[in-house]
Amino acid sequence: MGKHLLRRLILLIPVLLIVSLLISSLIYFSPGDPVRVMLGLRANEDAVANIRAELGLDKPYHIRYLHWLKNAVQGNLGRSLQRNEPVIDLILERLPATLELTLFALLVTVLFAIPAGVISATRANTWIDNFISLGSLFWISMPGFWVAMIAVLLLSLHWGLLPISGRGGAVWTIEGLRYLLLPGLILGIRQVAIISRLVRAGMLETLGEDYVRTARSKGLAESIVVYRHALRNAMIPTVTIFGLQIPEMLSLSVIIETVFAWPGMGRMLVDAVLKRDYTLVQGTVLLYALIVVIINLVVDLLYAYIDPRIRRQ
Repeated sequence: MGKHLLRRLILLIPVLLIVSLLISSLIYFSPGDPVRVMLGLRANEDAVANIRAELGLDKPYHIRYLHWLKNAVQGNLGRSLQRNEPVIDLILERLPATLELTLFALLVTVLFAIPAGVISATRANTWIDNFISLGSLFWISMPGFWVAMIAVLLLSLHWGLLPISGRGGAVWTIEGLRYLLLPGLILGIRQVAIISRLVRAGMLETLGEDYVRTARSKGLAESIVVYRHALRNAMIPTVTIFGLQIPEMLSLSVIIETVFAWPGMGRMLVDAVLKRDYTLVQGTVLLYALIVVIINLVVDLLYAYIDPRIRRQ
């Protein structure tokens, strides 16, 4: 297990390197000029040239990338072109809000998806199973941005039940939870629909195995058979898909943060793209990539916890 973990940690380096190279290439060859955004379209050409030289934007692509990479390895992601502040400080300022929103959505997914999938599988082909399946299909089919706008329209503007936008403070306070509830539920509800379907499929397959029938023949309680014997084995393929859904959740959080004016990294990334703040875009995307590869590593370690055969290998 130790060698496997070390090997996966070493593989993080080329993955992050490729991501940084791709995002740098996209930024360099994309249209737009951050200096023009700062100074305006009617700015003097000499002033534009001076600012470009001061920011290093007049240098060739490979020189700019190698300079950025050298600083990034040392923990320096540069300074924001628009705000003239260290990129790492801006990211750390917005990171807690994004983690709070994503972790809340993950909690919603775990608390609702697994019980829904188990109930649907143990009551297969009943009205309960049909109701859960129909609800899952509906939420999977709905675009995230559309659900977010409809939720704002109904729950915030029309009925006034929850705040329309912003962040209300610490999540453990009532006010903070009120502001978090709507964007967190919208972000998590699609994952609930997907994961519950996977849990149902895995449980239906596992409940027909010989060892489950043996456990029942021994007189074990149905809850022990379902949750201790069947669910643990049914979760192995589900954990794989769940790990792949988290990056999708992070990408969807960019839309959710923008719709709900949530002060996280996703909203900051959208603003940086619109303002051509290239250094901030590079640093933010690199951190997103780091989060994704770490999550994949955690999923690999969860395999060993769920399945003892992987642990022995």
